[in-house]
Amino acid sequence: MTPRTFTRAALAGVAAVALLGSAACGSGFDDSAGDTKQSSGPASLQILIGSSGDAETKAVQEAAAKWASSSGNTATVTPAQDLTQQLGQALAGGTPPDVFYVDASRFADFASVGALEPYGDKVSNTDDFYESLRTAFTYDGKLYCAPKDFSTLALQINTDLWTKAGLTDADVPTTWDQLTAVSQKIKAKGQVALALGDTRDRIGAFLVQNGGWLMSKDGKQPTADTPENLQALQYVKSLLTNGYAKFPKQLDAGWSGEAFGKGKAVMTIEGNWIKGALQNDFPNVKYKVVPLPAGPKGQGTLSFTQCWGIAAKSKYKEQAIKFVEAMTAGEQQIAFAKAFGVMPSRQSVSGQYTSAFPADKPFIDGAAYAQGPVNAPKMDSVLRDLEAGLQGLATGDPKTILANFDKNAKAALGG
Repeated sequence: MTPRTFTRAALAGVAAVALLGSAACGSGFDDSAGDTKQSSGPASLQILIGSSGDAETKAVQEAAAKWASSSGNTATVTPAQDLTQQLGQALAGGTPPDVFYVDASRFADFASVGALEPYGDKVSNTDDFYESLRTAFTYDGKLYCAPKDFSTLALQINTDLWTKAGLTDADVPTTWDQLTAVSQKIKAKGQVALALGDTRDRIGAFLVQNGGWLMSKDGKQPTADTPENLQALQYVKSLLTNGYAKFPKQLDAGWSGEAFGKGKAVMTIEGNWIKGALQNDFPNVKYKVVPLPAGPKGQGTLSFTQCWGIAAKSKYKEQAIKFVEAMTAGEQQIAFAKAFGVMPSRQSVSGQYTSAFPADKPFIDGAAYAQGPVNAPKMDSVLRDLEAGLQGLATGDPKTILANFDKNAKAALGG
């Protein structure tokens, strides 16, 4: 997973979803999916992945080859150049791959038009997947697909700059008030306390920490314009207006991890993908990872996840489900974690994961109090408008930003 995989995902593929929408208005996925003739013989599975790089591609191809040889099937794994676009075109064109990655931020669009086979209840031990991940891939009460892996947000602290600011381990912030206090001390030493991404995929964590979120749990109702969310955005605005937090562009950086790596901020809020990015680009930066500070209503973070989608039009659904079973087995997930740095979606192997990667414990612990992406279809323009509001939060009105989201979301869902 690249540093910007998840911030980018929500903005990508508008054309692809439009394609899906036009397909759904025509013959539609629902109309024909049930008529797809199933093949019970050896399958020739086509698998489309959105790869983070050579390590992920190689690991998935090797795992697929192992499954194919032991099951008597064949499995061809293709890394997409642009997963959302290619997948949207293939689904709309009626020739989808059998199995493919589906990002949680795109899931409801695909599920709502009948493009996905709702096979979730056919995977063994689904309760072993973290609840927040199961929720991310549930639509109209059905678990559609098995979570592949996940990431959460945590707080990264540059230990050299922390010491330089006169701070110790006792100063590590565990609440909003403590975050404000250490930020004051850091600013007094002439440094920027926090590099903060200017999107809902970062700022949204503060909403969760105050007991709020943008949508109801079932994805049917917008819930942005609440006192809890207002208080959270007012707090983030205070960090910005006091100069405690700055957006990456204010720090001459493309994303928060880059600003952090360049030493332009003492802390940042990112996912575990920052580890690989810092190793590659800023190998000399010493840092530690701690849980995000809790808000007035407790701990909260955001989760980012993908599932193994199976096409409703696949003629190899039974074999595809067995393939997904193999890919989401605990042992295989640990192998993927070691190969390309993802966190397993099954709780039963969390101990093995943290033993292998002890520094990542705050990320995996975050699954217990994480909120997934907005889980509703037709939300692209609504979310783009929200992002624009958040980017102007320092001088904007939090109440207006939240009210606009609710108004726009109601219109989109009603349409």
